[in-house]
Amino acid sequence: MASPAPTGVDPTEWKNWDQKSKEKFLAALANSKKKKFVWYCKKGRTCDGTPHDEYDYPHARGDQWPPEGTDWLTWLLKGGRGSGKTRSGAEWVRYMSTRFERGSIIGPTLPHVRDTMVEGDSGLLFVFAQAKIHALWEPSKRRITIPCGCRKDADGDIRHPNGHIIQAFTGEEPERLRGPQHAYVWLDEPAHMPLITAVWDNMMFGLRLGSHPRVLCSTTPLPTKWMKALIAEPDTISVTVSTYANMANLAPTFKKVMLAKYEGTRLGRQELHGEVLEDVEGALWSWEMIEDNRVSPESGLTYKDMERIGVAIDPAGTSTKRSDETGIIVVGKIGTHYYVIADRSDRYTPNGWAKAAWRAYDDFDADFIIAEKNYGGEMVLSTLRNERSDGKVELVNSRRGKLIRAEPISGLYEQGRVHHLDVFGEFEEQLTTWVPGEGDSPDRMDAMVHGITKLSGGGGDASIAVPKGKMPRKPGPRSMADRMGPQFGLPTHASGPVPVHAGFDPRNIPGCKHPFAFESHTEDGALLCQDCLHPVHWVGDQLTRLDIEDRVLQ
Repeated sequence: MASPAPTGVDPTEWKNWDQKSKEKFLAALANSKKKKFVWYCKKGRTCDGTPHDEYDYPHARGDQWPPEGTDWLTWLLKGGRGSGKTRSGAEWVRYMSTRFERGSIIGPTLPHVRDTMVEGDSGLLFVFAQAKIHALWEPSKRRITIPCGCRKDADGDIRHPNGHIIQAFTGEEPERLRGPQHAYVWLDEPAHMPLITAVWDNMMFGLRLGSHPRVLCSTTPLPTKWMKALIAEPDTISVTVSTYANMANLAPTFKKVMLAKYEGTRLGRQELHGEVLEDVEGALWSWEMIEDNRVSPESGLTYKDMERIGVAIDPAGTSTKRSDETGIIVVGKIGTHYYVIADRSDRYTPNGWAKAAWRAYDDFDADFIIAEKNYGGEMVLSTLRNERSDGKVELVNSRRGKLIRAEPISGLYEQGRVHHLDVFGEFEEQLTTWVPGEGDSPDRMDAMVHGITKLSGGGGDASIAVPKGKMPRKPGPRSMADRMGPQFGLPTHASGPVPVHAGFDPRNIPGCKHPFAFESHTEDGALLCQDCLHPVHWVGDQLTRLDIEDRVLQ
């Protein structure tokens, strides 16, 4: 039987309140009439998340529940795109925030924290509203406050009168994590944070509240050293979730686009199925070559610091929906180091890729555009000039093998002299999966090779002088190379050909001693210095630069 209404109360009194009080009252009244949605249902981890009984709405699947037990520190949720990682993270934070006074969330960037983790369709504000919990989001303070739901203390007072706080941080500013303490942390997309090591270390120092602090890492994985190390930790519980597990909750357009792009591909195993991909045997690039030399945002290095910048294009042969993408990669140079600045590749019409190339040229204040002319010859130049008459344009004819052009650039990566200013997913996937001799080389990779070849001084056709990997024998009993080889960890001539990676460094090195020489690919019998790549020849017991020093001797 319902309780009788209190007497002596005017139900219209609220209309006389000030505007702010009226708004709060109306909001509370509206919230009281809403249905409360429970995320974790009574079936527990055996539930598939489909509506049943009183849970007549989508809710947590078994893979969206936190791990059982207390003997774990990190819940690593590796998921494909659209697999429900964000909702899993937000609901877990909501649950933890009602029990602990302080927690934190960390995203790759501030827009990601705000637009996805907090204000997104599956973000924190949404899940708090679903649970009928008032959450105050203060963007300027980067924090969410909810009312304390803990039991009152012995004196009947609220334990945390200022509420429970969720503080927001970004992977771009790991130093901000030095002071704050937390009982739980949601780290979203850590595999895509260039500063993840510093972020993780500083975060762990602050993870000291409560008897069992916890971390949830939700991410589409990358095969980085950090990710592999985290998986190997004994207190990490790793859960892999496919996009297909959440297919019922995804928009038809998302399903159509994502499946058409990734299903059946190696990258699809990562982007759809949440797998950590291993390096491909025989590929010229590895993930470590890229990841170990990626530029940290903390360095402050941008395209504005470059000495030269180029926009490199590998045009597609056709412009149909089934055609290859046009590779458009922006590259730069500082000293003897090279930088991948941006990836503007896509499927374009000829006019479309010309517009995109010139837009990149302007956006990054580039010095030149370089394009492959194999498909279309002068048509490539004509397409660019039809869009714009000024600006420097150079064409390269890739008549030499892809391997010959790519090897020296791969060598630069191996030497730690090529750096990415950002994470370029599809471009990096192309680099780490292309095996010479197995199919055509990919568009983005080809464009990058053209650009860095130009910046490094290759010039002309993209058929550059590349070491074959064999040291020629110097006539005589014992050459300088024989004497110096062991000092550099290389075998002597007596050991046979020297296996080398194709380091490409066409620098005008002052005082180069020309310690080793290699046979040129482009000119039979010609020798090149390993260090400066200038033509050299033997003069007595010394390798000597041919184009300058030999003229004096003659």
